[in-house]
Amino acid sequence: MPPVTAFDIRRFIDEQPVGRYQLLIATMCSLVVFVDGFDAQAMGYVAPALSAAMQIPRNVLGPVISSGLVGMMVGAMVSGPLADQFGRRPVLIGCALIFGAGSLLTATASSVESLSAFRALTGLGMGGAMPNAIALTSEYMPQRRRGTAVTTMICGFSLGAAVGGFVAAAIIPRFGWQSVFIVGGVTPLAIAGIAFAWLPDSIRFLVGKSGREAEARESLARIAPGVAIPSSLSVDGDDSRTKGVRLVGQLFTARRGLVTALIWVIYFMNLLNLYFLNSWLPTIISDANIPVATAIRLTALFQIGGIGGALVLGALLDRYFSFWILAVCYLWAAICVFFIGASSTSPLLLGITIASAGLGIIGGQNACHALTAGFYPTAIRSTGVGWALGIGRIGSIVGPILGGLLLAQGTPITHVFWAAAIPAVIATVAAAGIASAAKRAKT
Repeated sequence: MPPVTAFDIRRFIDEQPVGRYQLLIATMCSLVVFVDGFDAQAMGYVAPALSAAMQIPRNVLGPVISSGLVGMMVGAMVSGPLADQFGRRPVLIGCALIFGAGSLLTATASSVESLSAFRALTGLGMGGAMPNAIALTSEYMPQRRRGTAVTTMICGFSLGAAVGGFVAAAIIPRFGWQSVFIVGGVTPLAIAGIAFAWLPDSIRFLVGKSGREAEARESLARIAPGVAIPSSLSVDGDDSRTKGVRLVGQLFTARRGLVTALIWVIYFMNLLNLYFLNSWLPTIISDANIPVATAIRLTALFQIGGIGGALVLGALLDRYFSFWILAVCYLWAAICVFFIGASSTSPLLLGITIASAGLGIIGGQNACHALTAGFYPTAIRSTGVGWALGIGRIGSIVGPILGGLLLAQGTPITHVFWAAAIPAVIATVAAAGIASAAKRAKT
């Protein structure tokens, strides 16, 4: 009797077209990161009104903003290994519940201390949502569409941040800064309920967990209705699970150490830039005698540019899955950030340069998520993305604090943006280093 050949899940998914079931999963993940983006950007939009209402000076407001980013750092680092051990689905839903509750609590804050504590709690959930949404979307998509799928899904984050700008501009004058956090709290709680009903877990994760192969077969059957799914399932050797594996240490084995370190540099530098601009653009623009509502809308263009960049880069990654694309993207970002400072008195030029910078910084970040998820095997994918985001969150903490210090010292706006271009240049070099290392590995 011939031996039974195990059913290779990775090959099976790669051979299937993208169907409704996979689109449903990507959409659910995108909804979670949509409200994640709304809440992540909320402090930047409410900063001018919050500072005036609570009489918080700018050098104090920077650390308040960064308290949420500390929570995001911890959430990303903790949630990745948890998801690789217990599943993407429960961790993703739990994170949505946490940052929804944290946002509602933020609306009740009456002091700097309570504001910082509630933003840290909100950040804990926000930080854990992104790596698991990336991993789950990546694992349900065929290789030939993975770049577009992941970058498009993550556009939900930028869209949420952009929508947050328009919502904030509309409701803050009527209902106060607290209204933004109420909207940002109720929405993720509702989405978590929908995800609990509809969102499945990773098929390749389920195969490695005793007693859950029936769930994996059900998901495979929904991907390809009518195809017989055998009882014996497998993933390739690189995706197999080993009990007792130290997941973070695995990021530096199998010749992954150099690339992991350079990925961390990219995340640190780009998220420093992203959160510096997210947090301070409305304030810097309003300081140039531009109305606050206009400043908020101009900042929203940063997110819209990022959405356009993500869509373009996703299509490119489907054809050329290479860090060289990322290097070019970050070089573009450095140039655009440099020129924002020279456009500070013209709303038209500001809109062009801010949107262009968003294309490079946010679009590049989304592309980096796709490349990072593709680099790590399933067994450590959430850990790899989560720790990269966690290290990046250190940069996102530094960014708002650095911006607050520069502005408190009266640094000219042009010099502020010259300084902000430097991290993008460093990210360019790191991405080029990964691409060069990959090329040498193939020769």
